[in-house]
Amino acid sequence: MSPQYFDRYENLAFERTEDGVLTLRFHSAGGPVTFTGTTHEDLPRALDDIAHDGENRALVLTGTGDAFMDAIDGDSLGEIFKPAHWEKIRREGLDVLQRLLTLPMPVIGVANGPATVHSEYLLLSDVHIASERATYGDYPHPTFGITAGDGLQVVWEEAVGTARTKWLLWTGETIDAATAQQWGVVNEVVAHDRAYSRGLEIARTLAAKPALYRSLQKQTLNQRLLRRLVEAVPYGMALEGLTAADLAYQAS
Repeated sequence: MSPQYFDRYENLAFERTEDGVLTLRFHSAGGPVTFTGTTHEDLPRALDDIAHDGENRALVLTGTGDAFMDAIDGDSLGEIFKPAHWEKIRREGLDVLQRLLTLPMPVIGVANGPATVHSEYLLLSDVHIASERATYGDYPHPTFGITAGDGLQVVWEEAVGTARTKWLLWTGETIDAATAQQWGVVNEVVAHDRAYSRGLEIARTLAAKPALYRSLQKQTLNQRLLRRLVEAVPYGMALEGLTAADLAYQAS
């Protein structure tokens, strides 16, 4: 019998192999996901469920169809220009980033297509596989005119350095999978129809490792990045909230 949380979340689909590899797939009505306020609220709760389920030995994080995540419904995030609501968004955002780094199991990120919304989720994975059709960048923040303070600035800088991060987050440009691998963002680029199966293959190999090794190796390899996120994201999201409030003021 599947755990209750498998059917609890609107935009998150789950399946698990007999040897304990859980797949979390973002989706909207069974197709590529449009990120919404509901997704933002549900994801930290779902990651807590995953963390506390001892049957999960490794996690594959991916999207549905031909996109990891490339669409967002900004209005569904609610009144982000109001401090109390923005604090809810800030808390949820930081919780997701921290939980991805502290899950007691390895996370295999599979970019099954464009990752131009919340690409940091993939960059926080322990092994990162990309379809040859994957692209990376930051669509929402430059488009809406809201500063990217929700972890993108930290995770991308850790992965590719300051100059490349500034270029991506200022311009809204994208890079393809081959460039992402050249920059050190992606471990492997594979044929589009092999991306998920390759991620699952690696996950099953890691799931077979001893439980304590999987948990402590996770902590060992993510310590620096976790510290940077805890230090930088609350401040970054405070600045992000100011730009959101400014947009609302200018429109009033």
